[in-house]
Amino acid sequence: MTADATEEAEQLLSDLLAGEQRALARAISKIEDRRPGYRDLVAGLHEHTGGATVIGVTGSPGAGKSTLVDKLSAAYREQGLTVGIIAVDPASPFTGGAVLGDRIRMGSTVGDMDVFVRSMSARGTLGGLSTATTDAIRALDAFGKDVIVIETVGAGQNEVDVVRTADTVAVLVQPGSGDDIQTLKAGILEIADVFVVNKADMDGADRTVQELTEMVQHSVGGHVETSGHHGPGVDEEVELEGTEDREWVPPIVETTATSGEGVEDLVDAFEAHRKYLEASGELEEQARTRYAEEIRALLRADLGDLIEREIEDRGGMDDLVEQVRKRETDPYTVVDSVVEPIAECVEDEG
Repeated sequence: MTADATEEAEQLLSDLLAGEQRALARAISKIEDRRPGYRDLVAGLHEHTGGATVIGVTGSPGAGKSTLVDKLSAAYREQGLTVGIIAVDPASPFTGGAVLGDRIRMGSTVGDMDVFVRSMSARGTLGGLSTATTDAIRALDAFGKDVIVIETVGAGQNEVDVVRTADTVAVLVQPGSGDDIQTLKAGILEIADVFVVNKADMDGADRTVQELTEMVQHSVGGHVETSGHHGPGVDEEVELEGTEDREWVPPIVETTATSGEGVEDLVDAFEAHRKYLEASGELEEQARTRYAEEIRALLRADLGDLIEREIEDRGGMDDLVEQVRKRETDPYTVVDSVVEPIAECVEDEG
């Protein structure tokens, strides 16, 4: 990396920590594009993180995620909290960038400088979240955002990567999703800390709440709190004594995002889960797991780059494939020959 790139990263870090909105936007662009100096920037951000609550919002397309996130941000602003929103969009097959751009349905806080909205590309990541998204969350955290909301593309079971990034995960289900609930039961629905039946004013909402209640009782057990037209409401007071010995039972909250109905109940449910995480020690355990996964992911990426360079030094993948096709060698021998010099370097360093 050049001295100019290092100096630029240091200045960007300084400006971001000083609270400059433009610096935050530029930092996330640098992170997303993986431009020279981004690693130094992210490394410098790390010691300033840990103050934000990170919430993941996922669910099937059409469930009303963007509208609900908009209303959530407005509710948090009413509490005097600052908000950062990252909307993870499908990647463009041509540019790799976000397809949808800034969400047109997030209009309640337009002009509010304490709400920062950014669309980012999933870049084809299996779980819908790229490493760049994790780094962008770090930038928002270091900037001082109190609450960071991640809205994922809603592509189905592969959205489980959101768990590795968010403290609390809300899974949105729309009325009439009975078949979908059964289909997703072994995947995305199992990552929920809170279930949200959005568009609760539609026909079939009561049935959806009942199906979710039965599913949660079957898989987790315990009493399921429900809030909305078809339930008694989430308890305002959360009993924390003995929390460390109890398993969290995901509550079911009904919302109508277009009108904002039920959003306060949802904020209460998020707060209850936060208190549970803190009291039970799960918050620290989540952080350990998250950092372990991040370190492994970065190692895999960097080692992958090393291996690609070694392959190029050997004439490129096409040459190696042709040798295997001609039966001059075999895939295992090729892999051993590529990895061997890297392994020897590691052993020599040891």
